Amino acid sequence: MNEKDLKSMIESILNEMVGNKAEQETVAAKPAQTEATEAPVVQAKAPNVGGLVQASMPVEEQADDGECLDDITEIDLRKLLLVPDPEDREGYMKMKEKTPARLGVWRAGPRYKTITSLRFRADHAAAQDAVFSYVSEEFVKEMNLVPIATMCRDKDEYITRPDLGRQFSKETIESIKQHTTKQAKVQIMVGDGLSSAAIEANLRDIVPAIAQGLKMYGFEVGNILFVKHCRVPSMDVIGDVTEADVVCLLVGERPGLVTAESMSAYIAYKPTVGMPEARRTVISNIHSGGTPAVEAGAHIAELIKTMIDRKASGIDLKL
Repeated sequence: MNEKDLKSMIESILNEMVGNKAEQETVAAKPAQTEATEAPVVQAKAPNVGGLVQASMPVEEQADDGECLDDITEIDLRKLLLVPDPEDREGYMKMKEKTPARLGVWRAGPRYKTITSLRFRADHAAAQDAVFSYVSEEFVKEMNLVPIATMCRDKDEYITRPDLGRQFSKETIESIKQHTTKQAKVQIMVGDGLSSAAIEANLRDIVPAIAQGLKMYGFEVGNILFVKHCRVPSMDVIGDVTEADVVCLLVGERPGLVTAESMSAYIAYKPTVGMPEARRTVISNIHSGGTPAVEAGAHIAELIKTMIDRKASGIDLKL
């Protein structure tokens, strides 16, 4: 298959994504300012979806255009209804607004429609990338985090040896002691966990919110640790080493097909190695489609203050 045939096939698939009855309107190319010309763009409006979805698709007719297809993950599934002639469109759309589940995807013969199949693959790929990619060193420096690492050597070992993601070497323990305040009221730490994407998507907003909230209560936030190859119980080691009253771990959660950017906060009063999981308090689903990072940060600060006042966390903390 030559390049022209391949582009023709891609165009055909994209047209199917927005329905067989899509009306196409060719927009003239912008006047070229150089000798090169731009490919025309087809504006395809999805039919019979309540005017809620509009896709813009470039059609490449020249080999050297450098045009890219639109990101299918940018489509809001809650606003996309592919069921033809539903009996209660308004009720269907209200139901979709309340869940990110794939409702109203319909079918093409015995299989899913093309847009559903492609979106599933795209979301699955994003989830895999979130697990196996790393938080960039530039981001760690930008956030002024103190980088440390568990005893895992790479992602494969991190996935297959959860126990090593809870342990630190003697050298790392000494580094933790040097960069943290002994017996601080609060020790914040960040872990990549199972989603590096969650850290880079939420940390810029949540850390200032937590710090501002704690400052209002009279608590200072010292150096924040960044733990590479982090499992949740690693916070227990940090608790033992620093003897902080409260340890708060912000960690990337296992991604699903709804989002790869979900982060959680695990908070414990005087955590120790080997303590029961019931002593942790968890705030989950921190992401743009769940609890916004700023809102979660304010709540975390208030929760930390309550833990310090009542000297308890987890199921022992009566709210």
